[in-house]
Amino acid sequence: MPDSLARRWMDGFAADFALEKERLGALDRAAGDGDFAVNLAQALKRAAVGLQALPEPATDAQTWMAAANGFLHTGGTSGPLLGMWLRELAKAWASHDAPLAALAAGVAAGTTAVQRLGGAQAGDRTMVDAMLPAVQALEQALRDGAALAQGLERAARAATEGAQATTRMAAALGRASYVGEAAAGIEDPGAAAIALFFRAGARACAA
Repeated sequence: MPDSLARRWMDGFAADFALEKERLGALDRAAGDGDFAVNLAQALKRAAVGLQALPEPATDAQTWMAAANGFLHTGGTSGPLLGMWLRELAKAWASHDAPLAALAAGVAAGTTAVQRLGGAQAGDRTMVDAMLPAVQALEQALRDGAALAQGLERAARAATEGAQATTRMAAALGRASYVGEAAAGIEDPGAAAIALFFRAGARACAA
């Protein structure tokens, strides 16, 4: 039986991250604590263990929850925050029949959770600056009656543009908020990872 969308998506994200790990690490060393890529790699490794332990066939909701649990049991800040985000995806997928509605609801609820726990707002130069545009794109796609693939393509573009916009922002949180102008022109690695996540999703949906 073919893998669920969530499984293809997470597998694709992990593969893409492996290719981008050094770049993301360099971005974080330039303007952050320098541990983002290491922590994300650990989170993905834990998530992979949980995914391998799933029964076959596993639902999208089960897959998202297994991935979320892997992230939640990772050190640092970004892993647990992303774990909360993925957990909201799992909950939404379990309560919505339409995939695009589930995705829009889950990403919105997850982003709200990340903001509540992490304290980041739009323009603070964090992963939230890629999450919020993706939320808006998905909600608009839902209003437009778009297909899931179209919604994911829009979310991927919006998240990528949001991540690129962080190069023009002054950080308000974390180490980057102390280095000031030294962070100018540097893309936030958390936002870049969120953009990578949605691009993996768009590709997984098209497969």
